[in-house]
Amino acid sequence: MDLIEGFQVRELEKLRQEIDKIDLEILRLLNERARIAIDIGKIKKEEKLAAHVPQRERAVYERLERENKGPFPTEALRVVFREIMSASLSLEQPLRVAYFGPKATFTHLAAMKQFGFFANYIPAASIKDVFAEVERGRADYGVVPIENSTEGVVNHTLDMFAESNLKITSEIMQEVTHHLLSLSGAMEDIKCIYSHPHAIAQCSAWIEHNLPRVPVVEVSSTARAAEMCVDDPSGAAIASELAAQLYGLKIVKSHIEDYANNYTRFLVIARNHVQKSGRDKTSIMFSIKDRVGALYNVLKTFTEYDINLTKIESRPSRKKAWDYLFFVDLQGHVEDEKVKKALERLEPQCLFLKVLGSYPLGE
Repeated sequence: MDLIEGFQVRELEKLRQEIDKIDLEILRLLNERARIAIDIGKIKKEEKLAAHVPQRERAVYERLERENKGPFPTEALRVVFREIMSASLSLEQPLRVAYFGPKATFTHLAAMKQFGFFANYIPAASIKDVFAEVERGRADYGVVPIENSTEGVVNHTLDMFAESNLKITSEIMQEVTHHLLSLSGAMEDIKCIYSHPHAIAQCSAWIEHNLPRVPVVEVSSTARAAEMCVDDPSGAAIASELAAQLYGLKIVKSHIEDYANNYTRFLVIARNHVQKSGRDKTSIMFSIKDRVGALYNVLKTFTEYDINLTKIESRPSRKKAWDYLFFVDLQGHVEDEKVKKALERLEPQCLFLKVLGSYPLGE
């Protein structure tokens, strides 16, 4: 070893020792933070306050991102602090989160993105069951899909809001990337493809081009598709990377979705309202009287108060033929003065008006 190499080895060892000291200091600070979190948890319990406060989390993320001077990547801050806050919440009061399962679905991934590794996740067999878990107090929060950027709205979720008194407390934007999975990882072994209808539709061009003669079978979820492949060496599943890890499958081909920037929007539901974060969205549901210009007048009300509508959907009310419920997302919080006044003006025009929740805008 020459002198230069010897110097570099000593310098490397010195730098590693500095990192070891920093890691110990981070560990000390994490434990100090955890002790404070436990004290906060006690106060919340005594005052009967919600353990999880979405607007507080948003404020923490945004403050850290503003203060970050680098070189630690800003986009990694949210990932790191999500797990720190998830672990801290588990010390205050372990969160129970129901989601439209089974494990390794994109709803599961979205729930983990929102609540971190340390929450207690409860898979539910249907969207209705997610609502039931939260309504009956067996879960603190529920996570359900509401719309996909290519496949559109999830009607069953909209229908559940007509029946339930639960409130939307957060929204999650989850990128959807599909992978072709199998036991062997070899394309030539595939005799059948399993997946959820939405995943199949989102990968239809790739399937047609690469496996045109292979039959495609619709199943209840992408995770169920992966599970079926464990006992079927000739089967392949269109599912997530997490599904490959959980079910011991190999990735035959990555990113087989037909369109990039494919996102699914998920909603977090709970029994409580959330306070303003400063950048909020409000979801409402209403039905209107059957007369000329009724819907126009409703929408005009929002224009008069300079409120931007980001989404409008209609669903049959199921009470009588050709009677509809409208679902609208608008920018702002229900406590904002202009939103409050617009809803007051809107109510006499409606047969039925319900605020589904005001919540921080999803990233």
